[in-house]
Amino acid sequence: MSHTFPKTHRLLSSAEFDRVFAARKSRADQRLVVYSLPNGLKHPRLGLVVSRKVGNAAVRNRWKRLLREAFRLAQHDLPAVDIVCLPRPKHTPTLESLRESLEKLTRRKR
Repeated sequence: MSHTFPKTHRLLSSAEFDRVFAARKSRADQRLVVYSLPNGLKHPRLGLVVSRKVGNAAVRNRWKRLLREAFRLAQHDLPAVDIVCLPRPKHTPTLESLRESLEKLTRRKR
């Protein structure tokens, strides 16, 4: 079981992000808002939207690094969906808390 994060596991185009947002299926907790949509592939894909409301560039980059790492470690436990994560402002991220949120929010019944 590989724990890499190749391009095939990422949402890259704005059309892919728009498709997930258009489905309007979201779940949230105190750390994240997660939009998801079944993708018809055998693996999940991740997209990130980290706005300036979250903090300065260093804070936003930390969120992105931690979210990518949480996804990389949890990808084999996630369903085959396209996931777009939006962090909630005023929350300090930790790898374990983000992984827990990601798994919990993508597993809920749709």
